[in-house]
Amino acid sequence: MTKRQIFLRHLAQTSDEPLSLEIAKGEGVYLYDNEGKRYLDLIAGIGVSSLGHCHPAVVSAVQKQAETYMHTMVYGEYVLTPQVALAKLLTDQLPATLDSVYFVNSGTEATEGAMKLAKRATGRPEIISCFNAYHGSTQGAASLNSESYFTEAYRPLLPGIRHIDFNCSLCLSQITEQTAAVFIETVQAEWGIRPPSQEWIEALRNQCTEVGALLVFDEIQAGYGRTGKLFAFEHYGVVPDILLLAKGMGGGMPIGAFVASQALTTLLGVDPVLGHITTFGGHPVSCAAALATLQTLLKIDLIAEAEEKGVRFRQNLSQVPGVLDVRQVGLWLAVELLNYDQVKTVIQHCLAEGLITDWFLFNDRSLRIAPPLIITNEEIDWACAVLAKAIGKL
Repeated sequence: MTKRQIFLRHLAQTSDEPLSLEIAKGEGVYLYDNEGKRYLDLIAGIGVSSLGHCHPAVVSAVQKQAETYMHTMVYGEYVLTPQVALAKLLTDQLPATLDSVYFVNSGTEATEGAMKLAKRATGRPEIISCFNAYHGSTQGAASLNSESYFTEAYRPLLPGIRHIDFNCSLCLSQITEQTAAVFIETVQAEWGIRPPSQEWIEALRNQCTEVGALLVFDEIQAGYGRTGKLFAFEHYGVVPDILLLAKGMGGGMPIGAFVASQALTTLLGVDPVLGHITTFGGHPVSCAAALATLQTLLKIDLIAEAEEKGVRFRQNLSQVPGVLDVRQVGLWLAVELLNYDQVKTVIQHCLAEGLITDWFLFNDRSLRIAPPLIITNEEIDWACAVLAKAIGKL
C-alpha cells in the first residue's frame, strides 16, 4: 500500500475529499511535498504557524526541553520551569485582572474549561454565544455553535445555551441575571472575518458587568498578532473576564489556555478539589515552544507589520474581477466569491500552482487568507498574482 492508501485506510477521515497533500518538509512560509515541490502556505495550518514552519527559535526550544524532561505529572501538581516562565511572560502582557493561566491542549479545551469556570463562579445555568460563531468541536464547545449542519448528528447538546446576533445592540437585553457567561470571538473567524463595532463591544461589556455575567473573549484564532495587536481586544480597550487562547500560541506545537483572575481560577481547585484537571495540558515541550514564540513576537516587528501586509493583500485582491468583497483585519482576510463551487475551483488551481488557501466553516463562498506573519511583500504579491489568475479563469 502507498502512504496515501494507508492514510485513507487507517487514519480516521474528517471529510470524503481530503486534500491528501503529502508533506515532506516545512520551512518558513513554505511546505514541501515528497517530490520537492514547494507550496506557499496562506493559511498557516489555520492560524497556527504564525512564525512560519519550523522557526529556529521554536525548534531549538523544543529540542532543548525534550532532552531535559517531558511529561512528569498531571497539570498543576509540579513546578515546571516552562509553564512558570510562560505564564509569567504571558500575564505580563495582559491587564492586571488577567493574571492566572490554566494551560490546556487546544482551543476547544480552553472553551470547555471556561464554560465550567463560568458556571462554577456564578452558579448560573445559562451561557450565551453568537450566531455564526465557532468555539470548538467537543460536546460543550459545539453546543455554543448555532450552525445546525455541524451539530445535528450529535444532539442532544448541552442545555441552557442561547444565541444572539453579533453586533446587535438590541440583543444585549437577553443577557440577564440567569446568564453565567457570554462567549464572543473578538473577530468572528469562521463567518468570514467579521469584527465587532466599538460601540457594541463596549455595550456588551457594560451589560455583562451590570447583570454579573462573565464576559469571555475567544482569541483562539485572533490572538498572537494576527490582527496587528498581540491580542485583538487591545483594539477596543475592553477587557474580558476570561480570555481563550490557542492556535498561534505554540508556534506549531499543541497548546491552549484560558486566562482569568486568580480569584476566579482558584475556584476550580475547591468544592470540589480537582474540579478541572488535564493530563497533558501545559506539556513542558509545548510550553517551551510557546515561550519561544511569545519571546520572538515581542522581540521583532512582525505584529506591527501585520496591518500593512494585510492591506497589501486587500488592495491587490480588491481589484480582481470576480471578487465580490475583501474583508481584512490585520493579516487576516476573507476574499468573497460567488459560491462554494468557485472557491473550490480556485483552491484546486492554487494548489496546482504551489499556493495553499482554504475556505471558512460557516462561509464557504470566501477564501481564507491567514499566512505566517513572516510573509514578505514579494511573497504577498506572488500569492495575489496566483489568486488573480485562478479567479480570472472562473
